[in-house]
Amino acid sequence: MTNPDPSPVAPNPPEAAPDPSLFDKIVNLCKRRGFVFQSAEIYGGFRSTYDWGPLGSLMLRNVRDAWWRAMVQERDDVVPIEAAILTNPEVWKASGHLETFTDPLVDCRNCKERWRADDISDTCPNCGSHDLTEARPFNLMFKTFVGPVEEEASVAYLRPETAQGMFVNFLNVLQATRKRPPFGIAQLGRSFRNEITPGNFVFRTREFEQMEMEYFVPPAESPKWFEYWCDERFSWYRRYGIPDHLLRLRQHTAEELSHYSSGTADVEFLFPWGWGELEGIANRTDYDLKAHAALSGVRLEYFDQASGERYVPHVVEPAGGVTRSTMAFLLAAYDEDVVAGEPRTVLRLHPRLAPYQVAVLPLSKNERLVPTARDVLHRLQRRFVCDYDETQSIGRRYRRQDESGTPFCVTVDFETLEDHAVTIRERDSTDQVRLPIEEVVGHLSGHLEV
Repeated sequence: MTNPDPSPVAPNPPEAAPDPSLFDKIVNLCKRRGFVFQSAEIYGGFRSTYDWGPLGSLMLRNVRDAWWRAMVQERDDVVPIEAAILTNPEVWKASGHLETFTDPLVDCRNCKERWRADDISDTCPNCGSHDLTEARPFNLMFKTFVGPVEEEASVAYLRPETAQGMFVNFLNVLQATRKRPPFGIAQLGRSFRNEITPGNFVFRTREFEQMEMEYFVPPAESPKWFEYWCDERFSWYRRYGIPDHLLRLRQHTAEELSHYSSGTADVEFLFPWGWGELEGIANRTDYDLKAHAALSGVRLEYFDQASGERYVPHVVEPAGGVTRSTMAFLLAAYDEDVVAGEPRTVLRLHPRLAPYQVAVLPLSKNERLVPTARDVLHRLQRRFVCDYDETQSIGRRYRRQDESGTPFCVTVDFETLEDHAVTIRERDSTDQVRLPIEEVVGHLSGHLEV
């Protein structure tokens, strides 16, 4: 288990200014290079839904893997589960979602658009009208029906968060794994919220993927573990390449706290439109376990045999979004520079997050080069996710890989047929080194497996 004593989170940097022009650049790059497409675009799209293309799918997987590595693989006090998206509606009654998971909704009588009342300052953002309806609560959960008959008895909901599946499985995990507090249950999965005003590309959508962990601790230790997880999660974003001036840790005021929280902090990123949440770390106390115990009649407690104490654990919850984090990593990595007198767009992604880690590029499609290039590719594919590109000039292919975030390119040329060596080009510096084919995998492993 990692030492629970928290080290200080890096102090928030001086206030930085957002770059509004970056938003359009990233949106255009995402479509051009196959990171993100508008869902059902041939039919005119579907509001606030997106499909992740070849590069985007690879990067999403890498972000998930990086989170999994930090939260599960590198620890012995956290175990994973995969809970169902559809579950007993009583879960949402106990959690408070049926009663309190609402946003204030207003309609503009002039243009008929709908808005969250707390976002618009009594003025319609679409037409500028002040003729708005009274605010009314709007439940954000998607309702559906289980079975062939649409009746009240068959009502179910798509889960609005992954957390509840971990709470209702607390006893199952406790008995199956023989863990004892402090320990965590981690989960990656889809959630669904019927947002009134989704927007800002993939930042706020109605279907999204969460990476959450519920960390069960003795009640007296919850403040210590809350600070610990604030530090851990803030450091994770720095570890994967987001610079300090684009990150901050913001503590919630008493007025902002959720009804279940005794303390919450957000890891925020400076998006082109301003600061926005990447991940929330909340001290949820014993609210959830007690609520489910009260409605289900099952005691959700831990018995410490050593001390003879029985207690309901408190829970510290780090909860982030896969797609939102991926967008932040793309924005932080975007750069423009000049190489050999020509402007260049480059994504300086951390090697573990880049869609492709290596691209193999034969100097041309000459039939003498292709077999050797394919041999090099197959050697590398055993260790890395690779691209293979043989169309257009080598300079243009380098630029494509730079714009896709590929850390290294391996070029097979006619000299390779004589000296059995290839040229390795590094993305950020564009420096090149020539190495024997037999040494390429080892050389790249030292740079990519960090």
